[in-house]
Amino acid sequence: MGQQINIAVYGIPNCQSVKKARTWLEEHALAYEFHDFKKAGVPLARLKAWVKHFGWESVLNKKGTTWRLLGEDEKALVTNATTAIQAMVTSPSLIKRPVIEFSDDHITLGVNPEAWSSVIK
Repeated sequence: MGQQINIAVYGIPNCQSVKKARTWLEEHALAYEFHDFKKAGVPLARLKAWVKHFGWESVLNKKGTTWRLLGEDEKALVTNATTAIQAMVTSPSLIKRPVIEFSDDHITLGVNPEAWSSVIK
C-alpha cells in the first residue's frame, strides 16, 4: 500500500454489520474514523452523495427492524430519493450499514470485504 488512505466508517456502534466492518479494518491494521449516526446525526451532504452513488433504494434498508416497525402510512410516503432522504435523516437506523468512504472516492455499502480489499491494495 503506497499512500495513506483515509477511511470513514458511518453507522451505529451496536449494529452487527458495523461491528464486522470495524473488526475487519482493525484486523488489517487500517485506521479509520467512526461516525456514529446516533450521537453525531446523519451528515446530509454525505447521505445525498450516497443516494446519488447507489440509488435511494439501495441506501434505504427495508430489511431492517426500523423499516418493519414503521406504520404502513409512513412507508407509503417513501416514494423517491427526496422522501427517502427525509426518512433516513429522521431515523438514521433506516440507512443500510456500514457506509465506508475511502479517500480515493471509493464508497462501499454494507459488509463487503472483497470491495474493501480491492480498495486498499
